[in-house]
Amino acid sequence: MNFHNPLFLLLIPVVLAGAYCFRKRKIKASLTFSTERLLRQMRPSVKVLLSKNIYLLRIIALCLIPVALARPQSPLEESRVQTEGIDIVLALDVSTSMLAEDFTLKGKRVNRLDAVKDVVQSFIQSRENDRIGLVGFAGRAYTVSPLTLDYSWLLGNLERVRIGMIEDGTAIGLGLASSLNRLKDTKAKSKVVILLTDGRNNAGDISPSLAAETARSLGIKVYTIGAGTKGLAPYPVRDFFGNKVYRSIKIDIDEDTLMDIAAKTGAKYFRATDTKSLREIYSEIDKMEKTPMEEKGYLEYKEQFSGFLGIALALILLEVCLSNTILRKIP
Repeated sequence: MNFHNPLFLLLIPVVLAGAYCFRKRKIKASLTFSTERLLRQMRPSVKVLLSKNIYLLRIIALCLIPVALARPQSPLEESRVQTEGIDIVLALDVSTSMLAEDFTLKGKRVNRLDAVKDVVQSFIQSRENDRIGLVGFAGRAYTVSPLTLDYSWLLGNLERVRIGMIEDGTAIGLGLASSLNRLKDTKAKSKVVILLTDGRNNAGDISPSLAAETARSLGIKVYTIGAGTKGLAPYPVRDFFGNKVYRSIKIDIDEDTLMDIAAKTGAKYFRATDTKSLREIYSEIDKMEKTPMEEKGYLEYKEQFSGFLGIALALILLEVCLSNTILRKIP
């Protein structure tokens, strides 16, 4: 049971405090005796006890009235709402080319992977009811996190992703195949892979085209993102003295392959050349792939205030009747 207006329940302590103060007031005796020794030896009858405590009926009634005003409600047993989330795998390129620092965060130059991790973090935090997994790939692919609803644990794993954890290379086909392996046996009606890379497939024994065909046969959409500026990008290197310096290099993105993967699976290809466009891409995908909601039955509550109010009125009526009949005090 829950309450629609629970603030009215705060009146109950006020009622109890008022009743306590009222009973503490000194009441002048109606009859005066020289000694109370004789009265102590007399055991009070049931009628006397009821007459002495009749005020409790009024206190209980006054406490039940705020409960009724708070509108207690109980959900109907057959009412339920069921939500079904989307299974999403985020496939991230962690090859050394992602060290190119052509993105910015908070006015500071950062490498591509750090920018992607920041945007992916916001994407994860914006989802609800969706199981999300994380796959990293370079020369080969590895699962950073299986599909999970524990977003805190997922974000912790995302933070630990580093370039150089596995051998270098860009195995796009293998990264996609690993992502599909995480989705192929799930029961979700909608399954999505968001694959981000900044290079060309040059490693692994599975071609991107074959992986895309597999995704299409499994009914899995693959959104692809090409990350990096067009032309030369500043790449950090160490000089003779160990100082960090930048060298302009050209990192070629195989956009044709990424477009082909997206087209075969009924999804879209995006190009992110800076942090703003990268954030907008994930935001657009977030809007396109919203969690479907399936209602089963209906959500309805049964009002219970009438029962509490009826009991309160009955107690007040009982007190009035008893106080003016068998429990009447004289004078």
